[in-house]
Amino acid sequence: MIRVGIGGWTFEPWRDNFFPKGLPHARELEYASRQVTSIEVNGTFYRTQTPSTFRKWADQTPDDFIFSLKAPRFTTNRRVLAEAGSSIAKFLESGVDELGEKLGPILWQFPPTKAFNPEDFGAFLALLPKDVNARPLRHAVEVRHDSFLAEEFIALTRRHEVAVVLADSAKYPLIADLTGPFVYARLQQAREDEKTGYSAKELEAWRERARLWEEGKPADDLPLIAKALQPAKRDVFVYMINGAKVRAPAAAMALLEQLQG
Repeated sequence: MIRVGIGGWTFEPWRDNFFPKGLPHARELEYASRQVTSIEVNGTFYRTQTPSTFRKWADQTPDDFIFSLKAPRFTTNRRVLAEAGSSIAKFLESGVDELGEKLGPILWQFPPTKAFNPEDFGAFLALLPKDVNARPLRHAVEVRHDSFLAEEFIALTRRHEVAVVLADSAKYPLIADLTGPFVYARLQQAREDEKTGYSAKELEAWRERARLWEEGKPADDLPLIAKALQPAKRDVFVYMINGAKVRAPAAAMALLEQLQG
């Protein structure tokens, strides 16, 4: 399945061009989750949430909706990643499983200054559990240093069945290799002068890439670091994140329309 979404739902400029006029702020998640099929939660990156908060989010969204959760910065913004065990456990035991079937990938985002250290990064990946309270977990890593453009990194993430985020960004490296059992793309070059953030032609290109990923095939117009794996069906998550964030909902909905059409 291909899911397309946005980052968060609390963004004041969206109240002028996405949310209906006069919509109570408390109903913004309810509304947003019915326009897109997934949302990446950024608030979990900055502070610990509570089980009741996760339950509330689950209650406000459709049955087939999926959240991805951005893991806390305190876990990934550290010198020695192998020492992150207690921080990982604290986050995963904070009530994320209260989302139930709506719990999607966990995104572990690393700062641009974090270079690839195979031994330390491998130790971090080994700390990521397969489940929490019997709820299966899926992990994705977003790396932002050119040293990760290495076959050894691709092999390491494949061994641990962790997805590497494909970032469509002018600032960070693009890694298009398929590694985990799902694909996670963060599109970050939307333009404010484009009504849907990306042009129709650009959205068509992302649509075709997403369809290939769903079939377990690499996008044929993006470079790979390592040899491609044998095709195997994958869930795909595509998020409209930065760039002109004001256009993110329109971009997500336009891509969904193309996929459905």
